[in-house]
Amino acid sequence: MVEPRTFRDEPVSFVRRSGRMSDAQERAFEELGPHYLLDVPRDIAWTSVHPEARLDLADEYGRDADLYVEIGSGQGHAIVAAASARPDDDFLAVEVFRAGLARTMLDADREGARNIRVVEANAPEVLSSYLPESAAAEVWIFFPDPWHKKKHTKRRLVRQGFGDTAARALRDGGLLRLATDWEDYALQMREVLDADPLFERAFDGEWADRFDGRVMTAFERKGIAKGRDIRDLVYRRRSRP
Repeated sequence: MVEPRTFRDEPVSFVRRSGRMSDAQERAFEELGPHYLLDVPRDIAWTSVHPEARLDLADEYGRDADLYVEIGSGQGHAIVAAASARPDDDFLAVEVFRAGLARTMLDADREGARNIRVVEANAPEVLSSYLPESAAAEVWIFFPDPWHKKKHTKRRLVRQGFGDTAARALRDGGLLRLATDWEDYALQMREVLDADPLFERAFDGEWADRFDGRVMTAFERKGIAKGRDIRDLVYRRRSRP
């Protein structure tokens, strides 16, 4: 008899931190969750996605529109701004930190952005199985955890093999947009994706221009204040055979 798994097969790119949420954040889950928060069937961990779970986009959003997915959406500043400015597009925020998800829902509700959903889940599992294949027009990864200690770099989200995961979720010609303020991680991202046959560069020169659809956040300002260069990359998903 095969014993059930107890742990994930791959290291995750986050450490799930728990902390007491404010009353407003708790109310966000209770009052706004029914509209914004996806109810995901779980596998072996709270942030996992059951391998048989599938998201029905038309049913969830009530229409057929271009989908933009942000991985590690944090407090939701970038995705809420985009959803508010582009009501004809749909947006999905993928995050594991509950306080950030609460803030995203509160801000989306304040801005009247009804075209956004949030999911509390491990991003590779969302991209590799939960989303329909070719569902996303773009996938955004802005300032992922750099795991800068050498012994921890295996936890980085963008590492060898990630291209297959992202490419599955992207439609042909869809864009993978990345940004980081850690030079060695930027170099790793570029090396991994340059070598991936499923992607091609959508920029000229060493680095892409700053994505003008990304709002300037306190996190990005902090990196600039510390003298770090902000590196943008953008790759296009090659057409399927």
